[in-house]
Amino acid sequence: MHRLDDIDVRILKELQRDSSRTNVELARAIGLSPPACLRRVRRLRQSGAIRGEMAVLDPRLVGTGLTVVVAVDLASEAREAVARFRSRVLEDGAVVQCWSVAGRHDFMLVVRVPDIAAYEALGHRLLAADPNVKRYESLVVLDEVKRDLGVPVRARGTG
Repeated sequence: MHRLDDIDVRILKELQRDSSRTNVELARAIGLSPPACLRRVRRLRQSGAIRGEMAVLDPRLVGTGLTVVVAVDLASEAREAVARFRSRVLEDGAVVQCWSVAGRHDFMLVVRVPDIAAYEALGHRLLAADPNVKRYESLVVLDEVKRDLGVPVRARGTG
């Protein structure tokens, strides 16, 4: 990965705000010529700093308005057992985020489903039916106070 400078940081911040803009619009917002801006964006993509681009949807309007955060404790942390759990999580489309964590729990999941019945089915299918899931705790989200999908970005080598 190349070292990010202030212009790269501005490009990344602008793209996180709205990646649907044309290169000309992005260049204008950054204060670069369109060809220079395009070269930098291509370099950021090739380096992996930009993994991809996607539309951010409103879960309620597309039928997945219930969000549940799930803390999962495994019975065994043997490599094969953890790999099987990870594989099942990756295959389940309702799990939109998953982190392997240090501390009290082994994994934290974010699940988006249409309703509580759909979550109950997921709980049985993905968690209760797995003999390696020792315990799981479901936290139903009542209100989404903040949802920022962006990643804080700053020039490398700065505070």
